Parts: sequence; structure tokens; C-alpha cells
Amino acid sequence: MANTIDPSLQYSSIKKTERKTGSDILGKDDFLKILMVQLQNQDPLNPMQDKDFIAQMATFSSLEQMTNMNRSIENLVGMQQQTQLIAYSEFVGKNVTWHKITASEDPDGKPETTTGSGVVKTVRFVDGSVKFVLEDGTELDPANISEVGISTNTPPETGDDNKEPSDPDNENKE
Repeated sequence: MANTIDPSLQYSSIKKTERKTGSDILGKDDFLKILMVQLQNQDPLNPMQDKDFIAQMATFSSLEQMTNMNRSIENLVGMQQQTQLIAYSEFVGKNVTWHKITASEDPDGKPETTTGSGVVKTVRFVDGSVKFVLEDGTELDPANISEVGISTNTPPETGDDNKEPSDPDNENKE
């Protein structure tokens, strides 16, 4: 006769706990509340030792510094993304030559690449990374750009923007 264990009976004696909704993370306000309650309810004949109090305050100070550092890093990342977007905006209206590695391989087992060119229409962030969108709808990563040039669609600058266009009929009337 073999001994078998019925899996439905496993852990039946363990009481299931329900999770409370809300945040499970204690913040600095919660830490201060706990410290204040601890100080208010301490035994006057056996008060908290100075070293314990100092250790708790040091922990609080460290928590506050880490929170401030985290906020500063988040701001830095946001500014870096804005700076990147501003720098890449120089590509708008420029003609670019690009290449992309495709999923297929050539007969030698090397990855095949697709190449093309087009004019950059927009630059945007998608999931935290920069994407160039060409006029034909192609989306590219900055690493896929192999050459940048002046677009052939842009009219050449004349250098004299203040002159009004001349009317050949009015030139002979003077």
C-alpha cells in the first residue's frame, strides 16, 4: 500500500490573510508618527536610551535624504529626455539615409539589412526612447541613421528676406 498525499489538504491549517488596499510602503510621515507615539507611550521610569533615539533619527534622516535623491534623479531623467528631444529636433526637415537589421538572414547566415532614405517629419518619445518618423511613416531609432543631409524639398535661401517680390508689370510703369 502506497502512501499518497492529497494536495487539497495541504496548507488547510494555515489561515489565509487578506491584503489591505492602499499602500504597503511606509513613508517618512508614518515613521514620524510611529516615533511620536513611541515617545508619548514610553515608561517614564525606563525611558528610551539616547543611543536608540539617535539611531531612529539617523534612520529617519537617511530615509528623507534617499527620498530627496530619488526625486532629484527623476527630475534629472525628465530634463535629460527634454534635452535629447531638443537636440534631435535638428533632424526635422533633413534628409536621412537609414538602415535596419531585419529578422531574416541571408544564405551565409548573416542578418539582412533594409536601407532607405527620407525626410524626417517628426521626432518623438515612445516608451522612453527617441523615434524619428519620416514623411512616408517609417519609424527609426537614432542608431539606424547612417547619414544626414539637407532635404531636397526645402527651397534654397535667397539671403534677402526683407525684399518684396517684384511685379514685372509695375517695373515698366515708372
